Order: sequence, then structure tokens, then C-alpha cells
Amino acid sequence: MEKNKLVDEFYSLVQVDDPQGYYASDIKDNDYFGMPLEAIVKAEKRLRAKQSGCIAYFSMEYGLATSFYNKFTGQAQLDPANRAPESAVFSNFRVADYFFVLQQNNIIDLPIYSGGLGVLAGDTVKTMADYNLPAAAIGILWSSGYFRQRFWFKYGQAPEKMRWEPNTYPGLVPLKNRIKIALKTGDVYLRLWKYYVYSRAHEAVVPLILLDSNIEPNSKNDRSLTDQLYRSDNISLKLLQRVILGFGGINALAELGYNIHTYHLNEGHAVFAFIAKARGLDKDGQEALKKQFVYTCHTPVEAGHDRFNFDELNKVLNKEDVETIDRFGKERPGTANLTLLSMNISSAINAVSHNHQKVMHIQFPAYKDQIQYVTNGVHPYTWMSQEFQELFKRFAGTFPDFFANPMILSRAAELKNDPGFRGQLWQAHQANKTGLCKFLEKWKLDKNTFTICWARRVAAYKRPSLILHDISRLARIAKEIGPLQIILAGKAHPNDNLGFTYINEMLDKVDSLSQDYGKLRVIVLENYDISLGKLLSSSVDVWLNNPLPPFEASGTSGMKAILNGVLQMSTVDGWVAEAVDRKIGTFFGYKNSEGSVGNESDLHMNEDSEELYSALECLASLYYRTNQNGKVDTGSQWIDMMIECIGAAAQFNTYRMLDEYKKKIWRIA
Repeated sequence: MEKNKLVDEFYSLVQVDDPQGYYASDIKDNDYFGMPLEAIVKAEKRLRAKQSGCIAYFSMEYGLATSFYNKFTGQAQLDPANRAPESAVFSNFRVADYFFVLQQNNIIDLPIYSGGLGVLAGDTVKTMADYNLPAAAIGILWSSGYFRQRFWFKYGQAPEKMRWEPNTYPGLVPLKNRIKIALKTGDVYLRLWKYYVYSRAHEAVVPLILLDSNIEPNSKNDRSLTDQLYRSDNISLKLLQRVILGFGGINALAELGYNIHTYHLNEGHAVFAFIAKARGLDKDGQEALKKQFVYTCHTPVEAGHDRFNFDELNKVLNKEDVETIDRFGKERPGTANLTLLSMNISSAINAVSHNHQKVMHIQFPAYKDQIQYVTNGVHPYTWMSQEFQELFKRFAGTFPDFFANPMILSRAAELKNDPGFRGQLWQAHQANKTGLCKFLEKWKLDKNTFTICWARRVAAYKRPSLILHDISRLARIAKEIGPLQIILAGKAHPNDNLGFTYINEMLDKVDSLSQDYGKLRVIVLENYDISLGKLLSSSVDVWLNNPLPPFEASGTSGMKAILNGVLQMSTVDGWVAEAVDRKIGTFFGYKNSEGSVGNESDLHMNEDSEELYSALECLASLYYRTNQNGKVDTGSQWIDMMIECIGAAAQFNTYRMLDEYKKKIWRIA
């Protein structure tokens, strides 16, 4: 297609709001912020086709790794508000903490996510693009993101409101399109934005439609509805954010003329999409509508199941809407449960691991025959380090066409007896670890010292402080077996008082180890985000994962680590329960009894910390037999386990995950 004609066709399909011509310099010829414009035109036309059978994927948050994966370029200078902030380090090497900060000096990831759920959504959409599926994603443009984390000595986490500048974020464009949601409290107007998620080869895209209430003529309160992700201090605001995602998403799809066949609800946050579509339908029509909806549940934790009383619903929604919610979502008189509502209006329901399916069967026995499972995965080309991609390219005979088929990693075991592969595998790992040591060079990390990391959302059931439970035992292990480097990172929700307490206690314990820094280095990092997650999960020796079973529905951070040959030290929960027969590390800790969920408040800290330390002693001993100050035994069992990790990554990725979604949930060829 002629370049000028291509641009004209793009603008006929995508109504970019650009009265000053600001975006014109980045959208021209066959170029969209450095990516092929033709892929967008093809996708937009297909989404409008009458027989397209498209999927609309709804999620409250998306973590897309936009700071490094398929990174857009723009003519405008990077706005300082869109640059990654300086972050402090809290360690038992206080002099370095005092004098130095970490500066990634890069664009921030599009700040519309908080953690694992968002990263999973982002990885899912990227894989949809890789598979060239006819799909659109729906989310919210959070003008204040989630929050920025600051550590205060002796006070733990101090959340700060963040600001960023969407108008100058490369690849993100505002549209002229406006939509309206009619509510009892008044009309809410939303502006639409688009961000295109490209495939790995840049041949296909999935448009991400983002909803923004920060416009006139909305009231001040309504303009703040899309301000900050997961505000939970105000029930009315919490409800309205979910209403915006569901009602706004449906209205946006109609406004853009997309022909949607399947509506996928990634968590119950988006279930008001069904309520919006059900308006004007009788009971038979609503039953027929259920064929178009599918639902993924992501949590067995009680707090993860949204509940609203009908008094709150009646303040916002019209009588017809509330009657529909009462019909499908009433948990008990006066209360609606969005998880029940989501299950009752969906033709397919899935948990996110086999273990999670078992838990859901216990929690929701009436739905046992309907709840399937599709174990989560990670997008391999986002999370695999460049060193490991180059390694697999050098062994193309074993991993042919690796970039089109990550399942080929299952053949890693064929190279277990190849000394060349074993040596290069260790070298690739050490190159990654050298990068981590350089990033933290002021804290004197050593690439030949055993390094373990715990990094994820800080919540009670994830037990972030378990490795610090007995610091005298830790110090003894470091003295008797070999020095240890421990890296910790993660945010607690600003309103999670227990998570806040954990961070405070952890910082206190780290501070008490100042005399042990020669042998035991403990580093706590601020502002754990996607780019930091990639660095850590690809560079440490062991990835620590110790949730209380069975409350981790899946977890995906360890999946990112095994892509890079990083060993696992984990309790048996979530996806790990499907990997216990693989020699990818060591497993320990409490297991809930079969047929019982157990008690979320009984954290088993004493007994599980003992088992953790025993597992740590075994792995540290093996590490120092393998790596004696840079002299490496490439025949070691350690490298056997690294190879097993790579083989397991063939299963725990989003390509396998989407193959299962296509068959089990979406029911498409």
C-alpha cells in the first residue's frame, strides 16, 4: 500500500485527537512511533469485520514492560515525569544507603499496573499479538498510576502519589472519541486513549483501549475516578472504578465499531460489562448473553473477592441493573459478590493453576463441574535475558525456530551431557549476575557469592519476612557454609496495615545486621517494578517463593526465573505444585491437608522458617562446591538443575497458556 494512502487509512480508522499536530511527526509513512503502521491498519479493519469473532479482554491493570520490550520511539524529548525516579536502598551497609541511590535513567513502564495480575494481563495481550488473534484489550488510564514507594528509617513504607504525563508517552495517543455512562449519580464522560501492543516480530497488534474520566464536563469527583489504581479507602469510589471498566469498556467497543464475539473478564473487576450488555434484555436474552462471557479467577484470598451491599449499588445503578446483579450475584441478603456474579454470567470459568482449581472447588462447591483450570504463564520474549536468547541461538540444532516456538525449550535435556552447552550456560548466567552486581556496585555485591532473591507484592500470605525470621541462624549459615547475598523487594498496598507492618519489621531486622555485612549482605530495594523484576529474576542464583499454601493462586515470578536458568526454592503452592517432580530446585514447608483450605491467618512461621534454613544450607553448600571463587565445576548437579529449569519453562509460558485458552475457554480453532 502506498505510504500516504496508508496514513490516510490509519487516520480514517483511528480518530487521533491532535489539533496541534503534535503526534503527526511520529505517525507518518509506514511508521507509528518507530513501528510498522500497516499492522495497525490491518488489525483495526479486522476488528470491524462482521464475521471476525473477536475477543475483548477486560482487565483493571496491565503491566506491559513498555520501558524495554517493543519500546516505542518518539520525536519529543522524554518528559521528566515519565522518567524512572531515583530509588533508595535499605541494607545492612548503611554508609552506602546514606550516600547513594539507584537511578535506572529510563522511561517508566506505562504506569497502569500494580503487580502480578497486571503483568499477567500484559503478557497475555502480548501473546495474543504474537498469535495474531483478532482481539482488543480494555483497561483504564490511571493518571496517578499506583503509587511510589519510599522507605523511612524506623517507619517502613511511606507511599507517595505519583504523576506522569500521558500526552508525551511514546506510542500512547488520545482519541477524539468520547463516551458516556448514564448512572443514577449523573452522567460520567470518558475520553478514549489507545496504545498498540505489537507482536514480537512487529507484524500484528492488539489495541489496548484505555478509559479516562479526567475531562470536562465531569465534576471534580468524577474526574478523579480514574486517578489512582486500587483505591480501597472509599467504597463508592471502589465501586465506580469497576463500573467504569465494565460499562465504559462496553460503550467504548461500540463507539469504535468493534465486532466482539467473546468478552473475557480477567478477574471480577470487569463483571459490570455483562450488566451493561444485559440492559434491555429479558431473562431469556440474558441467558443467551452468557454464551459470550468467560471469566478467569485469580485469587483464593478472601480479600480478593469484591463485595458490595445493595444500598451502594442502588445509589449508582438503575433498577434494571440492580435486579440483574440480584439475580446472578447475590451472596446473601443485602450483599452482592462479584466473584459469584462473574461465575453465574459466564459460559466458561477457569482457575489459574491446578492447585487453585482444587481450592475453588472447596470454596465454591456448587460450581465444581464448571471450574476448569489454565495455569498461568509468562511471555518468554519479555522475560528472557539477552544472554540466554543468544545462548539458545548458538544451539539452533536443539532449539530450531526458538523465536516462534518457546515450547522447543523442552529439548534442553538433550544437552545435559554436552560440556560446551553446560559451560556456556554458566557463562550466560554469570554475565547476567555481573550486570546485577554492577547495578548494585556501591553495595559491593560479588558475582561469585551465593545470591537469593524474594521479590513480589508484600502481603501476609506471601510471608515476605520468612527468610529473616531468625537472623542469627542466617548469620551462622553465612559464616559456616559461605557468604550470602539476599535481595528483597516489593510493595504493600497503602491500606494494607499488615503488609506495612511486615516492611517495617524487615527493615528493623536488616538494620540489626550491620556488623555482619562482610559475610551476610541483605538489600531491600524500593519501587519494585517490571524492569527491576526482569533484572532480578534473570540474575540471581536462587528465586525464593514462600507463600502459605494454598493461598497463592498461581504466581509467575518464578516462571520468569526458570527461563533464565535460576533455581527455585519454594513452598508447594500455585504453579509450583505442577513442577514438584522436576528437579528445578528445592521445595519445603507446610502443606494444607487435601480437601481443606486451612487458615489464612496461621502463617506457620516458626516451622517453615526452619525448613527454609535447612533448604538454604543445602543449596548454598551445593553452590560453593560448584563455584569456588570463580573456578566452576561444570559437571555439577547445580548446572543439571539449571538445565531442568529451562526445560520446565517450555510449559510455564503464555504460548502454552493461550493454546489452552483457545481450546478450553474461548473455544476457537
